[in-house]
Amino acid sequence: MARRVPTGPPPPPVVQRVRIRYAKRGRLRFTSHRDFARAFERALRRAQVPMAYSAGFTPHPKISYVGAAPTGVASEAEYLEIGLSRQVEVESLRATLDSALPDGLDLVEVVVAGPGSLAERMQASAWRIELPGVSAALARDAVAAFLALDELGVQRVTKDGRRTVDARGPVVSVAVSEATAEPDASGRAILDVVVRQVTPVVRPDDVLAALRTVAGLALDVPPVAVRLAQGPLDDAGAVGDPLSSDRSSLETAP
Repeated sequence: MARRVPTGPPPPPVVQRVRIRYAKRGRLRFTSHRDFARAFERALRRAQVPMAYSAGFTPHPKISYVGAAPTGVASEAEYLEIGLSRQVEVESLRATLDSALPDGLDLVEVVVAGPGSLAERMQASAWRIELPGVSAALARDAVAAFLALDELGVQRVTKDGRRTVDARGPVVSVAVSEATAEPDASGRAILDVVVRQVTPVVRPDDVLAALRTVAGLALDVPPVAVRLAQGPLDDAGAVGDPLSSDRSSLETAP
């Protein structure tokens, strides 16, 4: 059988690339990456964004997702890049596209893409994990035992079965504090965790599984995890802004 060749003109080329920071908030933290991708593509059509498309029999909009957070955790620092068939004003694009998305999937910033790969800037993530019913003192003891190790394998269930993940090696730092609680409450420890982006990615539930393994830290109430930042890792162990160089390149352009 002869190979079929697509007919018709080729799709328009990419004229402008833009990078988007968005947040998953409230109940929409339970949306999976696939759910978000469907909602985002519907929003692009609703907002009539001039997308560039791939060639072939089944053209797809030019969208590149970067380091999506796991289902069930909130995030203030999710990123993607899209290719457009004509130039647009980015703040107008942000407002129009944000209004087409459901509340809880919120566009925080849109910038014109500068040179370089956005994915290569994602060296680490900063997570805040709240532990209801756990005192800061108990959490500090567990974290100290965890950080004293060089590595610690935990079991993760995947679609291919169980696998062991080193939950300690990629962890750069863990700081423990305590949230203000009512007098009759049992406390609520807060963990601020910086984790290097490796393969497989170490997630908040992996860190909590490690604390349970090394120190018996058990939770009666589900934790609340939020990704606060995602981007380059500096020498001090802080996570930077991955879009800063895009803004800089625009400011210095002739």
